[in-house]
Amino acid sequence: MSLNSKLKISVSNPKVWIVIGVTVAGVLILTAETRRRRLKGRRVREDYGAFVERFELLPFPQLPPPAAKQALSGLTFAMNDVFDVKEYVTGFGSPDWKRTHEVAGKTAVVVTTLLKNGATCVGKTVMDELSFGITGENSHYGTPTNPAMPSYIPGGSSSGSAVAVAAELVDFAIGIDTIGGVRIPASFCGVLGFRPSHGLVSTIGVLPNSQSLDTVGIFARDPSILHRVGHVLLQLNPVEPRRTRRIIVAGDLFQLSKVPQQKTVYIVSKVTEKLSGYQAPKHMNIGQYILSNVPSLKYFHEQTSNLQNGTHTLKALSSAMLLLQRYEFKTNHEEWINTVKPKLGSDVSDYIHAVIKANHENIKAYYKVRTEMRAALRNLLKDDGILVVPTVADTSLKLKSKKTLLTEFHDRTFSLLSITTMPGCCQVTVPFGKHEDSPIGVSFIANHGSDKFLLDTVLDMYQSLQGQVNAVTSLPPSLDLNGNMEASELLKEKGNAAYKGRQWNKAVTYYTEAIKFDESNATFYCNRAAAYLELGCYQQAEEDCTKAISLDKKNVKAYLRRGTARESVLCYKDALQDFKHALVLEPQNKAAKMAEKRLQKQVS
Repeated sequence: MSLNSKLKISVSNPKVWIVIGVTVAGVLILTAETRRRRLKGRRVREDYGAFVERFELLPFPQLPPPAAKQALSGLTFAMNDVFDVKEYVTGFGSPDWKRTHEVAGKTAVVVTTLLKNGATCVGKTVMDELSFGITGENSHYGTPTNPAMPSYIPGGSSSGSAVAVAAELVDFAIGIDTIGGVRIPASFCGVLGFRPSHGLVSTIGVLPNSQSLDTVGIFARDPSILHRVGHVLLQLNPVEPRRTRRIIVAGDLFQLSKVPQQKTVYIVSKVTEKLSGYQAPKHMNIGQYILSNVPSLKYFHEQTSNLQNGTHTLKALSSAMLLLQRYEFKTNHEEWINTVKPKLGSDVSDYIHAVIKANHENIKAYYKVRTEMRAALRNLLKDDGILVVPTVADTSLKLKSKKTLLTEFHDRTFSLLSITTMPGCCQVTVPFGKHEDSPIGVSFIANHGSDKFLLDTVLDMYQSLQGQVNAVTSLPPSLDLNGNMEASELLKEKGNAAYKGRQWNKAVTYYTEAIKFDESNATFYCNRAAAYLELGCYQQAEEDCTKAISLDKKNVKAYLRRGTARESVLCYKDALQDFKHALVLEPQNKAAKMAEKRLQKQVS
């Protein structure tokens, strides 16, 4: 029997068609499933795993004139899963919590306030389980991907909100900062993070972790948006008398941190020099100051440690903070945890159960430290002081780091965060470039209730800070801070390097940036003129040289280059005068002598 006849027999058999049909259907199903998985993976990558639930809450309608335009009109925001939204279950980062609770009857006050002012909510974000953690990892909903460092933790507890802002998925986001839940992820993801003064932003409709420490915080990329949202939530007056600002650098805290102290002090010093209304930064040992002004810390120091050491003082302060948090968390949630016995991630389970089993003896001391700390910082900062500290001690850790690393990471981080957390002061962490390829943040702290003063300061300084940060961090390895050289000089050096490499446009750019930092430096204008000459931009070259000469009457190169620019556009008499000026200053200048002879012939 031939192959063709076999084929005809097979095709005519109904069973064959059934097999073929099943096979084709299987292929189609497999293809569809593969495509579905790819789309799911693509969606996760697009939102960086930041969201636990997507929905849209539209803003309240704009009132007709003469009502003012809504302050947050056109802005989008996200919130982590501790804020109540009517007809949604608030999940608290835990599937078991979500399963055992009803939908919310009302929307949280803070969310309603944002909607009333024109913002649109696009969903809820991932967070550490029960808001207990600072890594941002969640074994149930996944860990949001840090856009700045994908293989490193985003920080928590409000990890999804920080990631949503850093990935430009929303204009701003809100989260809860109890012991660092906004400040840590803001620093690790390279965005602005604001912890307002405790008690000034409503927490009605927000699941509590520790009500004496819980604060609604804000993430943003743009300082003007942070400023606007802060004003809305804090209900601040738009105008306030301007005060001279005292900048205090906590030098001892930078010794505990990987954030480079010299770089930070240099940048802050240069910015305050340029801006009006700022005193020169002063340095102090904040650990020793706390030791002298918070006597109740004696109840929290380890028996083997010497409290006279500033580091041990901060460790005692962080111990008081953590004990207060655990006491209030236990009070709030012990019954639910013992009744439901929720399935918790391995990194959270042991910690939560230890918190629930703990006994608290000297509870009054927790609150006494809090009261003394607030008084101490009030006396230090008053209404015009800004304390500059590293936001966290370490750069971001790799995902799923070992517990031994996490323990040290926690200890070092809490020592810094407790300085603001315990007294309930306001703090903004500002991106300060990178260290070892990881984003770092430097924080500005103001007295409790001085939130507008702090937000105004950050808005005032931000552009200049970022300019200095970029100037310093973009330096090639061969050029680095020596403690004296200004950022403008470093930009000039980069311009010189570009000029020597015949990259004229790049040279112009660097010299222009240098001029922005220092408009009174004749050399910057003169050097830019040289680059303009190479580009054939003679008018710009002449203008730069004229400016340089007005700043420095003895700048020979400025006369030579202006003469060259004028000669190039056939203005021989003016060019001749420039070369003669150059010869008066440098009688043996060969270029000027040759130009003078050449132009004398042209003029005659």
